Amino acid sequence: MSWQEAVFGALGDVDNVLDRLKFRLDERLGRARSQIVAFNGYGSRDLVTLKGLVIQDKGVQPGNDHDTLWRNLDNMYRRFASVEVPGAIVQAIIGGVTQQVRADSNGYFEVNIMPQAPLPDQAWHPVALSLLEPASARPLQATGQILIPPASAAFGVISDIDDTVVISDTSHLLRMARLVFLSNARSRLPFPGVAALYRALHRGVGSQTGNPIFYVSSSPWNLYDLLSDFFALQDIPAGPLFLREWSGAAQAGLPTEHRRHKLSVIARLLARYPTLPFVLLGDSGQSDPEIYTEAVLHYPGRLRAVYIRDVSHRAERTAAIALLARTVAAAGSTLHLAADTLSIAQHLAAQGLIAAEALAPVAADKAQDEAPPGDTERLLDLGED
Repeated sequence: MSWQEAVFGALGDVDNVLDRLKFRLDERLGRARSQIVAFNGYGSRDLVTLKGLVIQDKGVQPGNDHDTLWRNLDNMYRRFASVEVPGAIVQAIIGGVTQQVRADSNGYFEVNIMPQAPLPDQAWHPVALSLLEPASARPLQATGQILIPPASAAFGVISDIDDTVVISDTSHLLRMARLVFLSNARSRLPFPGVAALYRALHRGVGSQTGNPIFYVSSSPWNLYDLLSDFFALQDIPAGPLFLREWSGAAQAGLPTEHRRHKLSVIARLLARYPTLPFVLLGDSGQSDPEIYTEAVLHYPGRLRAVYIRDVSHRAERTAAIALLARTVAAAGSTLHLAADTLSIAQHLAAQGLIAAEALAPVAADKAQDEAPPGDTERLLDLGED
């Protein structure tokens, strides 16, 4: 364990203790109002997995076009200052099976359920959730959603989020902090054309439709509602999000953790869907090309293509990715470094992964997204360097 992991691990332990103390105090004072936060799950017709979190109600208000920076900052503070409910007992019901699970010390829980009979061949399936402990005067319930790739799916998609779907400026700390903490789902900006591109990937070609899309990011689960709302507002196909618990050693946010997290998600999905090939999407800003190349080499024949959006625009980075592309090609796959979304769409169409008629909507969506910014976007465009 590195010194960074040791330090963040100790800070995480302190945070856990303080959360437990605050929850017990609020409980004694009658102020504890729990909330089940269900994250989109995934599975097959025979096995489903859903992760969630039990916390005290954060009171985060839905974003709108006229929110001030202060309101956005207040909402973000509420997301990160939430008090987890350690050891909560949650009941989940799906497919005629009832399962109870105890949340960990950070309030997170995960259920893995084998239905009594195979679930219907449809994309989304509800999971009924109830909080059994701590008991409340009014039964606390929630509904989770499980994504099951339909039989018509030709491939799955695993996509990075930051600087791949949404502009995050992860290579520039100040801009990234501004976009994360001072914006909301309505004021955050997608990469031009990304919504139409992902809809085309989801539709596929001909009768091969309903391709599932899974999103992975090193961002904390605290941002789940913000990202989910952003996807819905931009009409980007919904899918399970794989974020990270920023507690204990995982809070360090080290490059090794970023790599480990993404490779773990890829391994999990390839194992869950052994007959489904996958397409990977990422960006050049961090280490997606290296991580995805490692995955291609480790899982021969499973990854049909890798697409990397060029956000660094540096000659040395382009040369390094070109070397990785040759390694990926030798392994029987392809790695395409793209200048923009339309370039990705054109390559996907040439590979037969999306329909040729999808190119025009991607181009139109890209042009619309590149239109002059509105008042909120201009307000966020402060202190660039």
